Amino acid sequence: MTDVATPITRLEATVRGRVQGVGFRYWVVRRATEMGLTGWVANELDGSVRCVAEGPPPVLDRLEATLRAGPIGAVVEAVQVVRMPATGTMAGFSVRSAGHRGD
Repeated sequence: MTDVATPITRLEATVRGRVQGVGFRYWVVRRATEMGLTGWVANELDGSVRCVAEGPPPVLDRLEATLRAGPIGAVVEAVQVVRMPATGTMAGFSVRSAGHRGD
């Protein structure tokens, strides 16, 4: 849980490599939930995984490092990250289906 005075930001990441079929999304949900972040993760049709998370910048830094490492069985080749202001509209952290439209 974050302090009301703690500013939150948004991280949008696309993870490429062998990241589908290895439990990557559920691994991200566990890690992000442990970190107290809100957001979602989804497989993309091009074989990548997209992750959107909101929380304090230092915690998002930890999530980014986690995404770059990946779970056992994954081979992360590249992670593209964009940071922006948070929307504050998400609750919890979930898995979304491929072909989602976003928030």
